[in-house]
Amino acid sequence: MFTIEHDFDATVITLIDEPGPHLQEDVVINAFEDCVTLEQPDPRGEGVAKITLSMTQLRDLAAALDLPEGVYRLKQGTS
Repeated sequence: MFTIEHDFDATVITLIDEPGPHLQEDVVINAFEDCVTLEQPDPRGEGVAKITLSMTQLRDLAAALDLPEGVYRLKQGTS
């Protein structure tokens, strides 16, 4: 399950883990003009883990989800 909200400077997507044997904390994705951040509370109560991806890294991640094992470099202008 997930939610989508449009704020002034970002689109916020929250991924909510469905009930199951290995339930994880919610993941909040903030999509800004120049980067995307992923945040997830530490289940031990030690703050929030935050990862920042550049738009290039995000493009590469999206491409990697559909590719077999290997090393790749996308051409400029490829989406």
